[in-house]
Amino acid sequence: MLFERRPLLVLAAANAMFHFANAPMLLLLGQKLALSHPGQETAFVSASIITAQLVTIPIALLVGWKANIWGRKCLLLVGFAALPIRGLLYTISDNAVWLVSVQILDGVAAGTLDALIPLVLADIMRGTGRYNAARGVLGTVQGVAGSLSMTVAGFLVIATGYSATFLALSTVAVGAWLLLLWAMPETGKNVFDPKLGRSVSNKM
Repeated sequence: MLFERRPLLVLAAANAMFHFANAPMLLLLGQKLALSHPGQETAFVSASIITAQLVTIPIALLVGWKANIWGRKCLLLVGFAALPIRGLLYTISDNAVWLVSVQILDGVAAGTLDALIPLVLADIMRGTGRYNAARGVLGTVQGVAGSLSMTVAGFLVIATGYSATFLALSTVAVGAWLLLLWAMPETGKNVFDPKLGRSVSNKM
């Protein structure tokens, strides 16, 4: 039943690519801050985390409020787009204020996806009784991708440096965004038909 839900497979693949790109970024940011601002890295990393969290909460509330009005796919694309932009902006400067400020985009992505993915899964699995199984599949691929990315990012940093690694991770994130744009149907504004694998109008 899970594998018959094509949108679930698309979402799982895009989510895996997103977390492959996202998982190492805060760690790499901390290392970059430690190199450029020795002795102040703890304060700056703490500021980076707090900045993201302060943005996450209002974004999640906004997404929960607007998800049925703006549609799930539109908001998913916004959340996924924040990551490659964030990775690109990390390469522009070593200035601590700049790097910490870029973490606003981390909050945008986290708030959007944390609020939206459970709604999208509920749309996809409606009537099947397999929501928890689908959630488990998504969590598994997310965890595997995030774990693998730490090793890959470490090798990339040693071989090419921080800027090239951020750009490589951003490229993977762009791939996740394009996959959603191309293959993910809207599941919320209209009625999602799992047999067709797409949404149909409420007016039908």
